[in-house]
Amino acid sequence: MRFLCFFWPRRTRGGAVNEGDMAETPGAPAAPSPPTRVPTMQRVLDNPFLLLFIGVAVPSVFYLMWGIMEIAQIPIGK
Repeated sequence: MRFLCFFWPRRTRGGAVNEGDMAETPGAPAAPSPPTRVPTMQRVLDNPFLLLFIGVAVPSVFYLMWGIMEIAQIPIGK
């Protein structure tokens, strides 16, 4: 699971990425930032396993419904 951190870095409560992309000025005191809530859509798109599940489940449900509709349209034989 560690290799996924390269592609999906974890977000901290302040919204900054843990990779150190927020440069701090030397000598400046670090002001505590208020905790912010990560948006729901960002949490969904940052989760690769949830995206995999959605990518498999949605087409499966649509193909299943399509198949049921096709079978329901077959005329009954005599």
